[in-house]
Amino acid sequence: MKGRIVNLLLVLAVVALAVAPLAIGAGDGKEEPFTGADGQAETVITENDPGYEPWFAPLYEPPSGEIESGLFALQAALGAGVLGYCLGVVRTRRRLTAARRDDG
Repeated sequence: MKGRIVNLLLVLAVVALAVAPLAIGAGDGKEEPFTGADGQAETVITENDPGYEPWFAPLYEPPSGEIESGLFALQAALGAGVLGYCLGVVRTRRRLTAARRDDG
């Protein structure tokens, strides 16, 4: 029962984190309200030093924004898979250890 309450509270916290920026109007008045940190940093650098030239170039630059978004989503999915696998291994290990302790 306690685990269900904790899970419900975690789900509510995630929903609140997703909805709160929209509810308080965090992106109102901006040209692109929810740009990433890279885009915001580029804008600030360009405003402060218009002649700035980056001192390095990316090793691979995707040919389109859709491919870049797809690679980012793939990276996030792989990370989530690895994290889920590790959490599953830890949980199973603890459950088996507790079962062995109870048996013997």
